[in-house]
Amino acid sequence: MSRKVTDSGVGDQGDPARHVHVLIVGSGFSGLGMAIRLSQQGVEDYLVLERGGDVGGTWRDNTYPGAACDVPSHLYSYSFALNPEWSRSFSKQPEIQGYIQGVADKYGVRDKHLFDCEMTGASWNEAQARWEVHTSRGEFTADILISAVGALCEPNLPDIKGINTFEGEIFHSARWDHEADLTGKRVAVIGTGASAIQIVPSIASKVEHLDVYQRTAPWLLPRMDRPYTLPERLAFKYVPGVQKLSRAAIYAARETQVVGLAKFPPAMLALETIARAKLRYEVRDRELREKVTPNFRIGCKRMLISNEYYPALSRENVDVVTDGIAEIRSGSVVTRDGVEREVDAIVVATGFHVTDSPVYETISGRDGRTLTEVFEEGGQQAYKGSAIANFPNMFFLLGPNVGLGHTSMVYMIESQINYISDAVATFDRMGLRTVEVRKDTQDTFNSALQDKLTGSVWSTGGCASWYMDKHGNNTTLWPDFTFRFRRLLESFDVAAYRTGTAANSETSGAQPRPEAKVVAGQ
Repeated sequence: MSRKVTDSGVGDQGDPARHVHVLIVGSGFSGLGMAIRLSQQGVEDYLVLERGGDVGGTWRDNTYPGAACDVPSHLYSYSFALNPEWSRSFSKQPEIQGYIQGVADKYGVRDKHLFDCEMTGASWNEAQARWEVHTSRGEFTADILISAVGALCEPNLPDIKGINTFEGEIFHSARWDHEADLTGKRVAVIGTGASAIQIVPSIASKVEHLDVYQRTAPWLLPRMDRPYTLPERLAFKYVPGVQKLSRAAIYAARETQVVGLAKFPPAMLALETIARAKLRYEVRDRELREKVTPNFRIGCKRMLISNEYYPALSRENVDVVTDGIAEIRSGSVVTRDGVEREVDAIVVATGFHVTDSPVYETISGRDGRTLTEVFEEGGQQAYKGSAIANFPNMFFLLGPNVGLGHTSMVYMIESQINYISDAVATFDRMGLRTVEVRKDTQDTFNSALQDKLTGSVWSTGGCASWYMDKHGNNTTLWPDFTFRFRRLLESFDVAAYRTGTAANSETSGAQPRPEAKVVAGQ
């Protein structure tokens, strides 16, 4: 029996399991977009579980100094909720989070959310043909479970000897301690990825001394960022088509990078030439320049954009340390060459669990195996990034091989929303009890996917990246044009799935559902 969702929560903690037709876990860009689409389709019996206190996901949690997007604002937004109010070409975290909150309010889906509610486990009940979901705020059951937890939600803490003995301030970039004042202190930043290159310039002028611990030097490209002028903002707001045209131009320019990344890696030479020229111009010191020159081909790891990172590294109070960390002591960091550097605070900017998310351990499929166990055995695979064999009635937003290294993830998210929302509509229209992707179909899809990836720069560029899993497969990125992904997920291909109804299932009880109402024009 479904329960009404109110602002104060769903039922009471002592209630028995509450049932909803569709349960969405997570409310970042993907979960929120999914909720909006379901509402537009007339699906009312759904609920979004969000472990945080608000919508936003990654953009709610990552509030470190300098946090900003590396995709242009007009493209990094929902196509159905264009924002003419962007203040600049690359938005900063507060503005993106404000945008997401505004979209949630505009489309009236907050009352379908249960905030401060963390999913602690989910298991498939074969007899009942439904998901049993355990949370920090009680038990739920659902006919369909949609994971929207995303890839950048679980901080990856480094396994360094003594890290727990450090007596100063220490925190991960995604859990920034805003009560910690780093002014005038000796600070260590561990990592040189996307977060670090924004944090380092933001704190370098405030601290007494900054040590940047680099394992691998990243490739940097110019950040073509600027505030929008008043005439531009007025045009975006009042001149029909201007904002859509701007978005289309940005999309087209970004999409050209796929040729070099996935199809013909030598084409990346042009970008590498730009990056080398930028490095030579901004880092005059030869010794430092050698330290921060990457030893792999551009694009193999995530390409970063910044106009401030190299100048920050060139400051007198900043050192780049390339010797690996041997241990952390109560007030210092010791590298493998035996040098001990005293520090007052440590910022851990070592990214996230992408291919080994702890969330995988909490979800058990039809045969009792968890996602972690399934991935351990056969690698991290999905069908169209959206469904996984052994997990009936479950769909994944931002699943395996949906990631990108060059353009907006929101575009990919909307493509998946098209597919999964049509799956829900098909489930209801056909009166299905179960739907599970065929294993042979999934295997065929992934075999073709990995064939495409073998010649990409991510596989041949000479680097080790978080794009690859422990089996050596790239389970993170989509190796083709994004418009082809959009076309592939245009509608739900039920023939690729094993389906069951109350009539043909061994265990009956589910009744055919009426066709989902579709709002005109959607």
